[in-house]
Amino acid sequence: MGDVAMIEAKFQALSGRLDEATLRMWAATEARSLGRGGVSAVAKAIGMSRTTIHTGLAELKATASAAAGKSETRPRVRATGGGRKRLTAKDAHLLQDLDALVEPTSRGRSLNIRPSAIR
Repeated sequence: MGDVAMIEAKFQALSGRLDEATLRMWAATEARSLGRGGVSAVAKAIGMSRTTIHTGLAELKATASAAAGKSETRPRVRATGGGRKRLTAKDAHLLQDLDALVEPTSRGRSLNIRPSAIR
């Protein structure tokens, strides 16, 4: 199996599971592993623009240089504020209502509800 056919088979297996940024990084990694002419081979195999693959190569290089200075190198996939909202943000009286359910004399460390524990 030639390089182009192998890359195309990998692309078919991964394309539905990766987001745009990860797919671009994968294509750049494949191109880099092939060496000279790798960008053109990957572009031909998966139908991705050579410019996009070059962008991925630049991102790989930037990630590698940032890894030398930082311990956390993973970029965020979701935008800030993505995901579920806290239950206390949806219902401002939730903590007060839960507090009212517990008798004041039966409280202890194990029954203390912290706002950060409620999602």
